Amino acid sequence: MTKPTVPAAPARQKVGARVNRTVDWRAVFAFPNPVNEYAARITAGLVVLLAVATLVTGWGWGLVVLAAGFWLRVLFGPRISPLALLSVKVLAPRIGHARLVAGPPKRFAQGLGAAMTSAAVVLYFTGLQPAAWVVLALLIAAASLESFAGYCLGCAIFGLLQRRGLIPEDICEACNNVTLRRS
Repeated sequence: MTKPTVPAAPARQKVGARVNRTVDWRAVFAFPNPVNEYAARITAGLVVLLAVATLVTGWGWGLVVLAAGFWLRVLFGPRISPLALLSVKVLAPRIGHARLVAGPPKRFAQGLGAAMTSAAVVLYFTGLQPAAWVVLALLIAAASLESFAGYCLGCAIFGLLQRRGLIPEDICEACNNVTLRRS
């Protein structure tokens, strides 16, 4: 007669043993896809307000604040940026139903904003303030197009680069497939 087998007890972890916790870096640096266009436009409007205030006052540290905000949005999406959080959590929901658009072009546009504001910071603090204000004026124009007219210049550049094959098609399927854009 055979004895019934008893499953082995699960291995116990020693007290004080090191637990292997891996960080999902893709989740840390995730950017939403799709994006609520209204939230993106509101964020652009807030950028315009902050940029105009910086330009009018001539306060160089305003450039640093703008650059930091863009870098936070590029790296972490709207989860950490104060302007994006205000847009996504407070202001956009008051508009009502979200209008969803592709996320990768919006992230690209945020990257262009990060590059422009970073350039303005470097120009300002190396003694080239007039050049910094010109770059900031260009940023104000681009952000105003997004906020007030719904035309994302960074998204248009993304699309052009994608059509030229410089950005792979699989980065944004919705950008390539016209039928996906209509739905």
